[in-house]
Amino acid sequence: MKLKDQLAFAGKNMKKNKLRLFMTIFATTIGCAFLVVLASIGFGIQKSATQEMLSTQTLTEVSIHGKQDGGTFTQADLDVLRATENIKATVFREEFMGATEVQWESRTGFMPVRFSDMKEEKKSNLELSQGRLPEAADEVIVGYNFGKALLSEEERKALETPMSEKPVQPEGYTGELLNKSFTLTIKNPKEGTEDKKEYKLRVVGIGKKPAKDWMQDDAILLPDTAKTDILSFLQSKGVTEQELFMPNYKLYATSVDKVQGITESLKEKGFYVYSVSEELDQMNLYFTIFKIGLIFIGTIAVLIASIGIFNTMTMAVTERTQEIGIMKSLGADPGLIRRLFLMESAFIGIVGSLFGILIAYAVSWSVNTLLPIVLRQLGEAQGEIDFTLSYIPMSLVLIAVGISLFVALVSGFRPALKATRINVLAALRRDL
Repeated sequence: MKLKDQLAFAGKNMKKNKLRLFMTIFATTIGCAFLVVLASIGFGIQKSATQEMLSTQTLTEVSIHGKQDGGTFTQADLDVLRATENIKATVFREEFMGATEVQWESRTGFMPVRFSDMKEEKKSNLELSQGRLPEAADEVIVGYNFGKALLSEEERKALETPMSEKPVQPEGYTGELLNKSFTLTIKNPKEGTEDKKEYKLRVVGIGKKPAKDWMQDDAILLPDTAKTDILSFLQSKGVTEQELFMPNYKLYATSVDKVQGITESLKEKGFYVYSVSEELDQMNLYFTIFKIGLIFIGTIAVLIASIGIFNTMTMAVTERTQEIGIMKSLGADPGLIRRLFLMESAFIGIVGSLFGILIAYAVSWSVNTLLPIVLRQLGEAQGEIDFTLSYIPMSLVLIAVGISLFVALVSGFRPALKATRINVLAALRRDL
């Protein structure tokens, strides 16, 4: 019997009891839908967590947080970092720890001040929303929210409204920043001193917009050539360089696949290292275990549906005992008879899983659409909510179909085997 004839014969037999077939497929559909929806939560949370991490960090970035022996960085350590293989940029930013004040027309602000080598910043592909990198000591890059941090006297007083009253959110400076100048006042960080010095700086670049609305970037980034004069001024007042600057070391790999090798190499050399790829590996391991657990729980629902498949196929064998006897008397191979019944089981598993996946997609879409609306109505969230609770990748679809098909075949194997063992004479007499 050709495969086409086998499929036609199996389809003809299944149509004999449509209601029973429908209920069996329905049970398989519900089980598969439950499996996919449950597992999709794990995939969804992982996707959201990964996007959140990648939106705030660069995959090729490797941060150095210190030395394992607890010592301070020396020039030799910096040379080791610079000599690391597969590095395209070594960005050493230093944050000024003293008090600063910005004077912009009639507005003032208190922003963090950082120094960096602009040549290395260019190699690291520092992104700007406007302008260019500084080329002179009096040129600076300001953060995307720099203007918002420049407040007038009225706005500053409104911001200091007592907690019992509703505070007024200041608008800050909304005019053009690029190519405008401001005054930066550097103050002696030692208590009881009034030493300060003013510097006239010009904005030539504006940083890119932060990935999240709640993130604020109002920092001032100066070329490291501007550090010399500030350091000289404060050292003359008795302040050491260690008191003035907090270093931040970051390396940028030539490609993502080189990050792991760089991370391991630097750890062997005695540095405390962090890279987003390393954290992603740890997070992916956790989520893999989490998703396996969800899939295991969801599989239980499919196993419950398998009871219906087993009963349906057992009834089918009992009802077709005479047909099986006739087929065997005509010389039908036992393997053919077994295959015909397994085709029916497979059909139930495949059709049930396909309908289950369609339902799961509908549920997933509904959850992701309604969740932000519900959170806003409850007052738990404001603005745009970028979170995916349920996500169904193709890999999950294939896993669900595979599990459903496997369970269906296992459930139908026993009845199919029973069909091959039916005695011909007893079947023709309908004794079974």
